[in-house]
Amino acid sequence: MKLRLIALSALLALGAAQVHAKTFKWSSASDIATWDIHSQNNALQNGIHAAVYESLVYYNSETFKIEPVLATSWTQVSPTQLRMTLRTGVKFHDGSDFTADDAVFSIQRAMAPTSNFTPYIQGIDRVVKVNNNTIDIFTKAFNPVLLNQMTELRMMSKAWAEKNNSVAPKDIKTQDENFAHRNAMGTGPFMLKEWQPDQRLVLTRNPNWWGTAPTNVTEIIYTPVSAVATRMAALLSGEVDFVLDPSPQDLPRIRSNPNLKVIDGIENRTIFFGMDQYRDELVGSDVKGKNPLKDVRVRKALYQAIDANTITRVTMRGLGQATGALVAPQVAGWTEAVHKRLPYDVEAARKLLADAGYPNGFEVDFACPNNRYINDEQICQAVTAMWARIGVRAKLRTMPLVTYFPMIQRHEASIYMLGWGVPTFDALYSLQSLVRTPGPGGDGNYNVGRYSNPKMDALIDQIKVEMDTAKRTALMTEALQLQNDDVAHIPLHNQVIPWAMKRNIEVVHRADNRLDWRLIKVN
Repeated sequence: MKLRLIALSALLALGAAQVHAKTFKWSSASDIATWDIHSQNNALQNGIHAAVYESLVYYNSETFKIEPVLATSWTQVSPTQLRMTLRTGVKFHDGSDFTADDAVFSIQRAMAPTSNFTPYIQGIDRVVKVNNNTIDIFTKAFNPVLLNQMTELRMMSKAWAEKNNSVAPKDIKTQDENFAHRNAMGTGPFMLKEWQPDQRLVLTRNPNWWGTAPTNVTEIIYTPVSAVATRMAALLSGEVDFVLDPSPQDLPRIRSNPNLKVIDGIENRTIFFGMDQYRDELVGSDVKGKNPLKDVRVRKALYQAIDANTITRVTMRGLGQATGALVAPQVAGWTEAVHKRLPYDVEAARKLLADAGYPNGFEVDFACPNNRYINDEQICQAVTAMWARIGVRAKLRTMPLVTYFPMIQRHEASIYMLGWGVPTFDALYSLQSLVRTPGPGGDGNYNVGRYSNPKMDALIDQIKVEMDTAKRTALMTEALQLQNDDVAHIPLHNQVIPWAMKRNIEVVHRADNRLDWRLIKVN
């Protein structure tokens, strides 16, 4: 009789679990490129990885203040030594313990030559295990944004990586794979069940997760759909619950649908164009023996030929804020002065080209993604037409995210589109990655046009170590203005992000355009 009661209780518990089990089905334009957490620094991918792999600290989704995750506390022992106490009782998905050895290994792995996460280890000299649940992070100088950087450094099992030939991150610029590329094993609230690239990604709830969260989701199914009309049809028909990147033209229809809703928010991401300022002769151009993009007058002409307000109004349908700055307003270092764009002026652009020796313009390669940013391909098509008015014949080629980013990192584009979010909310992250001369320690890791200015390098190196907050902020503003003066890049706009979903879905909108898996509810 006792055994029957136990069996009956188990069945009732199972039935109750099934009643409350909720699947969250969502979609956006592109898939992730890898499950290796240090291989490619991509915001969509980082956000998905965060469901499975956890960092020592993370941003609170409602306050954006740093909160403990796998670290419970931290102390600045000295200006160059941060001591972090790790959470005890945390298990990886295979049941093994998370310890200081894993934390040291993970941070060192992010510092490896094949890692794309060098902006997050900026200034770190070494990591040392103090005891089984304590580590010390030593920096080369005082780093005021070290904790902000730590929000994107997720933890991997040292034993699992060693066992599965994944000690070094996958090199995203090559076709070589390690085990961590297609497999995942973290400490997070969800576990990787299935990944069919460009087709389907399934995560299941981790029953042994150390934390508690209000989510009632037990399964997450992600379907990348490059065609925006198909994504929106899936939402309207109920096939998916949530679309991260709805089409601007469909938003009025969604807002008026009683079964759907839209949540809007400003993203801390700026869309811009980069230019090859390194080669002595551009590949694919009809200009031989020199590189027009090395001339600031040419770069300024390209800038002033773009009607950014029309792009945000017509192409973006209001989902953008035209800007002349390399960072969004939420980022430390931004000012109204650096935000102000050069005026749209076709005649001035033509004169600049003529003064530079190109009265009839020139041909140039122009590469853009077609499934990464809001209306990315349409923006590039519009800009191609605008440049044609001044005689610049841009040969536009578009491609999906998974091939686009490795391509531009191999320096195979003359002019390229990039959107740069700022997870640290500090301009150093953008300045170091985008305009610092490429070098070690994360310098210029996405400066794929290879712009270089010794004055800029000196400013950035000073920002890295400056301890006075006001002086440091002023230095960042000065560097942002220098980027504008040099037209190192051509800023377009800051994205405004709408999320479209069924009425019964509860999410918290984040400025970094990622879902917090712990807070999703399906009602």
